[in-house]
Amino acid sequence: EILRVTGVQTCALPICPGFVFAWLELMSHRMFMPVLLLAKGQKGWPLMQRLLVGLFKFLHPYLSAAELSPPVRMLYRGALRVLLVLLHDFPEFLCDYHFAFCDVIPPSCIQMRNLILSAFPRNMRLPDPFTPNLKVDLLPEISQPPRILSSCSAALSANGTLLAELDAFLKSRQPRSFLDELRLRLLGADGNCRVPLINALVLHVGTNAIAALQSQPASQAAAGLAHSAPMDVFLQLAGELSAEGRYLFLNAIANQLRYPNNHTHYFSCVLLYLFSEAGCERVQEQITRVLVERLIVHRPHPWGLLITFIELIKNPRYNFWSKGFTRCAPEIERLFESVARSCMATNTTPSASTPGAVIGLTE
Repeated sequence: EILRVTGVQTCALPICPGFVFAWLELMSHRMFMPVLLLAKGQKGWPLMQRLLVGLFKFLHPYLSAAELSPPVRMLYRGALRVLLVLLHDFPEFLCDYHFAFCDVIPPSCIQMRNLILSAFPRNMRLPDPFTPNLKVDLLPEISQPPRILSSCSAALSANGTLLAELDAFLKSRQPRSFLDELRLRLLGADGNCRVPLINALVLHVGTNAIAALQSQPASQAAAGLAHSAPMDVFLQLAGELSAEGRYLFLNAIANQLRYPNNHTHYFSCVLLYLFSEAGCERVQEQITRVLVERLIVHRPHPWGLLITFIELIKNPRYNFWSKGFTRCAPEIERLFESVARSCMATNTTPSASTPGAVIGLTE
């Protein structure tokens, strides 16, 4: 009966906002949420996922605005507390449904998204991302796929023939015209980018790429990553999307930088490859923005995000500290140096002459 009532009220929230606080209290009550999530066979997980998605959808238009009213700010804090409880007591739930949650959380809600993406299975011990010379590709967990219970291709399937055409291109890299038209097919009737469609495309392309790489010898993995149909798609989008579209696209990639698994490893490599192969600093600057804005908020920070940023600023191959956007203004320069120092947990200050002098991030 509770589920029936809350399900109805979830749909009615936009026209009955006064009920939302009682609804959130009911949804997160200690006699309801834990019972639902501890139900035998995880039968309550899809129901809890629907309730959370309803909450995020209700908050979406308010959180997308520049300023929050006091009631909405209080509701937002309540949602954060619910996520903190889930992160502590039911991290696997956040792991398995991260894709569905990120679909309905505005890009501006960085801390809320970080809470979800920082979750990792309780039986896993995270390697310290600040370990000197950490060999991520040799970690035993890095070859294992994550469990994703969300429907990752639903947005693609609902968009006419896009899924079939995408799969055909991933198999043959033909026709080339598919790439030329792809940017426009990610736009809605109003001309704005469709975030769920971009998220679905990025994850679908990535999972296909990982499957193809696993069928190749380890010695060919690097070449297979760079010279492949999936990378053609990613390079095309990085180069052809508008500034807003590229930001959403890069965020979709960063949403897969989570605990050690083969998705985290692959998408970390993709982001770093896009940085190294970018034809202009504009793309590199946006990649840096997506990473840094997720690291300057309060902890927790996703493990995969940390190891990607550490590699970016440490490895001389990326020549990070010589980029113009790291030195374009005193405030920006201080920000990067502060983040880099906290990454290294050292007093060393990076300079343009010593690229990659520092790594990591703590707060």
